[in-house]
Amino acid sequence: MSLRLRKILPYLAVLAAVFAFGLVMFGAFVRLSNAGLSCPDWPTCYGRATWPQHAQAVAQADAAFPDRPYEANKAWREQVHRMLAGTLGVLVVILALLAARRDRITLLAIVFSAAFAAIGISLYLHGEREWSSGFALLAILLPTAGAIWLRERAAFKMSVLALAVIIFQAMLGMWTVTLLLKPIVVMGHLLGGMTTFGLLAYAALRYHGIGAPDNHYATLRRAVVIGVVLLACQIALGGWTSANYAALACGTDFPTCLGQWAPPTDFHQGFVLWREIGVNYEGGILDMAARSAIQITHRLGALVVFCYLAWLSHRLARNGFRLGGVAVGVVLVIQVVLGISNVHFGLPLPVATLHNGGAALLLFTLLANFARLQPWQSASMETIA
Repeated sequence: MSLRLRKILPYLAVLAAVFAFGLVMFGAFVRLSNAGLSCPDWPTCYGRATWPQHAQAVAQADAAFPDRPYEANKAWREQVHRMLAGTLGVLVVILALLAARRDRITLLAIVFSAAFAAIGISLYLHGEREWSSGFALLAILLPTAGAIWLRERAAFKMSVLALAVIIFQAMLGMWTVTLLLKPIVVMGHLLGGMTTFGLLAYAALRYHGIGAPDNHYATLRRAVVIGVVLLACQIALGGWTSANYAALACGTDFPTCLGQWAPPTDFHQGFVLWREIGVNYEGGILDMAARSAIQITHRLGALVVFCYLAWLSHRLARNGFRLGGVAVGVVLVIQVVLGISNVHFGLPLPVATLHNGGAALLLFTLLANFARLQPWQSASMETIA
C-alpha cells in the first residue's frame, strides 16, 4: 500500500465519523420539525431528484400526491437529509474498500454490495418492491460476512461493517416514509444512525493508535461496556419517546408529571412495539396515559444512566484517566440539562436537536475511553502498517 493511502485511511475515518455526527444532528432536526413525511415518495421527492421549486413543479406535485400537499419549508429538509446520507454512504464505501484492500474476498463482497444496493434502489423506483428488498438484503449480508471474514484488526472490520449498517439505514429511511412514521421504524432509524456514528468513531480512534500501555484495565473496560449498553437503551427510549410524540406528555412539569408524582399511565399500550400497517403515525396515535407512561420511563431510564455514568466518570478519573472521566461527566451534565430544558421550555427545536447531539457525544466519550483502555500494542497494530 502506498504511503499516501496509509495517511488517507485514518483521516478518512475521522471525516466519515464527523460527517455521521452531523447527519445524526440534521436527522434529528428533520424529525423534530415534523418534516419526516414532507417527501411522500423515496428516494425522490415528489418524483424529483431534488424537490419542487417552481410553480409548475409544485402544481404537478400536488396533483400527483393530493393527500400530501407540498410544503416548501419542509420538503427541502427531508431531501437534503437524504442527499447527505448518500454522501456518507459514498464515504463509507471508500473507507470499506481501503480497509479491505489486502483481502480479495472481502473486497469483492464490498463491490458487489454497493452494486446490489444500487440495483435495489433502481428496482424500487420501477415498482419491483420484492426484488428490491432481495437485493438490499444481499447488499447488507455481503459486507457483514466480509467483516467477519476479514483477517484484520477491529478498526478494519468496523469500517466494513459500517457499510452494512448504512445500507440497512437506507432501508429504514425508506420504511419511515412508506410505513408513515411507524414508531418502531423511526426508533430503529435513530439507533441505526447512532450505530453508524459509533462504528466510524471507534474505527477512527483505533486507526490513530489510541490505547493503553498494558492490559491491566479489563475490569474498567467491562464497566465502560456496561455504560455503552445502558446508554444505548436510553437512546432507544428517547427514540421511542420522540416517535410516539410523548416528549411533552407530562406537560412542562419536572420532576412531576402533569402536576402529579403518579399520573394516570398505560404502560401496556405505551410499549406495544408493532402496530398495524397503513396507519399514519404522524402526530402520534396514543392517548395521554400511554404517552405519559413512555415519558416517565424515559425519565427513570435517564436517572439510572446518570447515576451509573457519574460513578463511571469518577472511577475513570481515579484510575488515571482523568481527561476521559471528566469528559464523560461534563457531557453527561450537559445532556441532563438539555433534557430538562426540553420539558421546561416546551421542546424548542434547537434544544431538542442538541439533545440528540448530546447523546451522540456521550456515546463518543464512552467509546473513546474504551479505546483508551485497550492495550496499546493491539491498538498500534491497527494503525496502517
